Amino acid sequence: MLISPVDFAILIVMLGLFFDYTNGFHDAANVVSTVIATRVLAPATAIILAAFLNLLGATQISGVAKTVTTGLVELQTATQVTVLAALVGAIFWNFLTWYFGIPSSSSYALVGGLVGASWICEGFASILWKSICFKVMIPMVLSPIGGFVLGFLVLKALIFLLQFRFLRHKEGIFAHLQVLSASFVALSHGLNDAQKSMGIITLGLYAVGMIATPHIPFWVIAACALMMGIGTASGGFRIIRTVGYEITKLKPLHGFAAEMSASCVILTASFLGMPISSTHMIVGSVTGVGMAQGASKVRWSTGRKMIIAWVLTLPGSGLVAAGASQIFNLII
Repeated sequence: MLISPVDFAILIVMLGLFFDYTNGFHDAANVVSTVIATRVLAPATAIILAAFLNLLGATQISGVAKTVTTGLVELQTATQVTVLAALVGAIFWNFLTWYFGIPSSSSYALVGGLVGASWICEGFASILWKSICFKVMIPMVLSPIGGFVLGFLVLKALIFLLQFRFLRHKEGIFAHLQVLSASFVALSHGLNDAQKSMGIITLGLYAVGMIATPHIPFWVIAACALMMGIGTASGGFRIIRTVGYEITKLKPLHGFAAEMSASCVILTASFLGMPISSTHMIVGSVTGVGMAQGASKVRWSTGRKMIIAWVLTLPGSGLVAAGASQIFNLII
């Protein structure tokens, strides 16, 4: 072996934190796009708020980190090459979709990368397909549908309530409430998304032999939380434009409904240990809010492009990771 275990550990941590950074700036759009589109907060203010709450959410451990560490591939067979290749596949997919302004999922890019690399390095049997099915595939399909339905129902309920005399002409209050709902989205994003980086780094450290048990070290938690906050602070304005302006026209009432719907589903999935996509959630919720105003209010052409990107995320990142693992096996 040309690289020592210590060097492997350093490389895994560096790539893991870099992925966490790309997750932050790539998925910052999910957190701030609606509140920027409704002009409730200025872009800089929204991004700083999101960065702080992402960092805070990332310090709170949920079942997601455990799922990534021990619930997707066989822990005993995973190697350092598997983890490195998985990270390369996920990072590549994040940059590719960011470049084209497509709000794809960093979460599923990482899962796809891990599955693709494991398949090549350890074989088909090394993948925990039952867990992949119940904790990744089914939530991947159902979570944006849940966000869509919840966004639709919440907006319809709010519109109904605003018809009462004591609430009539009170729609302006949602400009203040949307700051609160955007904060919930940022907090839930940190709670779910940063856990994946913690999980993959811990898996890599265990594979290298730097830790004896797959328990997440405190310094990994702190480093991932900080990097998620820095990444979010960098912003992802290409994707902010897509989510905030190219799906449907948003007012504070609509933004509040979409954000509360998305954060409720993300928080529920986090505590169930399901690494769902905050991207899918906020896009599904925004689309549901648009649909509640009428089908003509939604730009379905934008939605079709997103669905294609979502379908390609798992196999795309998996293929890149598989190729990277072949290269690593040749040179290491």
